[in-house]
Amino acid sequence: MMRAEREVGAMQKRLVPVGALFENMPVTSQHWRAGLALFFSFVIESWEMMIVILASASIGAEFHLEGAQIGSLIGSIFLGMIPGCLIWGKLVDRIGRKQTMMISFGLYGMISLISAFSLTYDMLWWTRLFSGVALSGVLVATFPYFEELLPVKVRGKAAVYLASGWPVGFLLAIGTTYLFMELGWRWIIGVSSLAGLWFLAIAAFVPESPYWLAGKGRHSEAKEVVSRLANGRMDNEISSVEFVVENVQAGSFLEIFRGEFLRSTILQIIINFSFSWGYWALSSWMPALLAKKGLSAPEGMGFMALSALFMFPGYMVSSYLTGKYGRKKVMALFVFFAAVSGFGFASASTLPEMYIWNFALSFFSLGAWGVWDTWMAELYPTEIRGVSYSIGISGQRLANAIAPGVIGAMLATNSSFLATVSFISAFLVITFVASLFLKETEGEILH
Repeated sequence: MMRAEREVGAMQKRLVPVGALFENMPVTSQHWRAGLALFFSFVIESWEMMIVILASASIGAEFHLEGAQIGSLIGSIFLGMIPGCLIWGKLVDRIGRKQTMMISFGLYGMISLISAFSLTYDMLWWTRLFSGVALSGVLVATFPYFEELLPVKVRGKAAVYLASGWPVGFLLAIGTTYLFMELGWRWIIGVSSLAGLWFLAIAAFVPESPYWLAGKGRHSEAKEVVSRLANGRMDNEISSVEFVVENVQAGSFLEIFRGEFLRSTILQIIINFSFSWGYWALSSWMPALLAKKGLSAPEGMGFMALSALFMFPGYMVSSYLTGKYGRKKVMALFVFFAAVSGFGFASASTLPEMYIWNFALSFFSLGAWGVWDTWMAELYPTEIRGVSYSIGISGQRLANAIAPGVIGAMLATNSSFLATVSFISAFLVITFVASLFLKETEGEILH
């Protein structure tokens, strides 16, 4: 009799996608803990990408490097991230979000520390490249992972706030460089490598994605995570459902170029490459570009630090607006004004004009990045979210790898400040146009 009752009870359970349980989920302390752990993961990504740029003068002096060699060194970590993103993109869908991030952080810390003891320029170049390969697991996992832990109603706002870790990492990189500058670049990179220990925080505070667990048939574990995230306040609802999973080939790169996903894939590759070029080409050579305008090295560092501060209100405003008006409108608006600000910065003739236009550029471009990091992860179902995100990040890193060399070559031919910055800003126009053709995802459950 009891067996028959259990069978009837099982038949009466509702079949729902995991995302349906996140529609009415309350925001709890568990979300805050996981969010802070993943926030600082993104801080570390930013810190790592900026640290060699800021230490490049010290590195160049020790190894007697020319501008092209410094540009190549800056780009080496991004070259490593291109295959790294593709490798980890498969793994994040195969072994899980949590394990991917923990392994990635650990490997990054070890390889980055080795790079601080490099005896030659070649050794430093290759160890930075491999540190890029290692850190790519964190890159491809952080945003999809966070979004798969969030209630639908706050997913957009919270993910944009996660993106605000970029200027925090930027400022920490500036602070680390300033504190250890007299000791040399080896200390700067060595101290930065300790960030690899952050895998301990991921292990302690972030549960595995219930979407991924359900996709692997581990439904009881997925329900345990949902219960934990809701602090036990949804246990009755959880016990009355069975999960259904979309029929998509897990972790397949071919899948994202088929059928309904093809359009999104082409558009997001264009956006990722163009947007990253429009931001990184300027950031990577900002000290040299500011020197063209007569700013000293300390003045240039101060200019960059103040610009980073203006990124924060950009994130806050875009976070509020994306929850109110959706991803597409806010992204398009912010990228449009970022492009206008870029051309304004290019034509600035006085220092106050440079400050005003660059502050506007920081505000709008980073606000748009916050929306895009959120939007990109929502375009695909769980089973291919990792590989789709990795393709997008690879497009970004391709731009990151190429841009420093191209802009360095332009500067070597005495390209003017106006021509150089205008060329960079043109990529923001491409980003704006492409963003108009993607589907809206605000308020939709993840699949």
